Amino acid sequence: MNYKKRTENNLALYGGKPCRPKNKFLVFGSPAIGKEEILEIQDSIKKRWIGTGPKVARFENDFAEYKGSPFAIALNSCTAALHLSMLASGVCPGNEVITTPMTFCATINAIIHSGATPVLADCDRKTMNVDPREIEKKITKKTKAVLIVHFAGRPCDMGPIISICRKRKLALIEDCAHAIESEYHGKKTGTFGQLGCFSFYVTKNIITGEGGMVITRNKEMASKIKVLALHGMSKDAWKRFADEGYKHYQVIYPGFKYNMMDIQAAIGIHQLKRIDNYWKKRKAIWERYNKEFAGLPCYIPADPEPRTKHAFHLYTPLIDIKKLGKTRDWVLQALTAENIGVGVHYIPVHLHPYYAKTYGWEKGSFPNAEWIGERTISLPLSPALTKDDVRDVCRAFKKVLKGKT
Repeated sequence: MNYKKRTENNLALYGGKPCRPKNKFLVFGSPAIGKEEILEIQDSIKKRWIGTGPKVARFENDFAEYKGSPFAIALNSCTAALHLSMLASGVCPGNEVITTPMTFCATINAIIHSGATPVLADCDRKTMNVDPREIEKKITKKTKAVLIVHFAGRPCDMGPIISICRKRKLALIEDCAHAIESEYHGKKTGTFGQLGCFSFYVTKNIITGEGGMVITRNKEMASKIKVLALHGMSKDAWKRFADEGYKHYQVIYPGFKYNMMDIQAAIGIHQLKRIDNYWKKRKAIWERYNKEFAGLPCYIPADPEPRTKHAFHLYTPLIDIKKLGKTRDWVLQALTAENIGVGVHYIPVHLHPYYAKTYGWEKGSFPNAEWIGERTISLPLSPALTKDDVRDVCRAFKKVLKGKT
């Protein structure tokens, strides 16, 4: 829908002048970037080392220290991290991997690209995370691994999940794309399973534009992932053009092109330094939203569970479509007409045509995920938001849901 049409619809349906002017459309997930990142990128360009090099190694070391992990491998995406984690865990054709339907397609695709079959376990309506009881129901003789997703930055209920995996001797892999800062009972996410996977996509809590990371305590897994990420060439093959002298390499696996570049790491190095300040800003916005939206025809996100740290990656109220008398998609269009960018996290994966056709998943198979998927909406939540931005989001959401500013 073009802006003129949106404006006409706004005037006709949503109550007059938009809360935010058209030339200041609030982009969903706009990142906060400082001058330090720009200078670091310029330094890489001046030194002519823009591919995988010393800044990637520095970023890996800094991230490993932050997470308290002995090994961290930087990659070009969290998708790559998930895929290589499957392979390093020994997941292969004939295996099954259990995960949640309330996730991005990359989680499912990583399982598929390993040759295994994805098996879905329904989520909890309150936390939106996978329900451990549902995981246990889906275990078969073919189950090789459990791939959990810490949705929106809320850590999964790790106690029973770890117990299930240990009892059944299953690999545990964590999709921490939303959960860099998250903790469960004093322990950081990504350190519970054999492997933890992180995203630095442009909308994430810290960014490199595109990028990902795997952390692990297993030296053999770390070595295998590092080799697989760069064509299967022997370790540190990226150094073959360094001033130490040319080094021959050997291909020891049929690998992939998943490596991170120094230009990306140049951004991440400085983003990581601000991670705590960014978290505090998002937390303050998240808490203001909860306060402002109490009493509206929506379900506001639940408070973090005791002894956990929420990463506050997404703010995901659920529209009370019965009370409002309108669908979630109507709300999406209304907010867009108010010039507020929004997202949807997510349409449950089993409802996408490819997966439904391939695996025989049908509507009604995962009722909690479907209930969330019909109602969920993501509002802007970024350290780049100004006080005026947050005010405009609050005004627009209240206007659309209650007719008041």
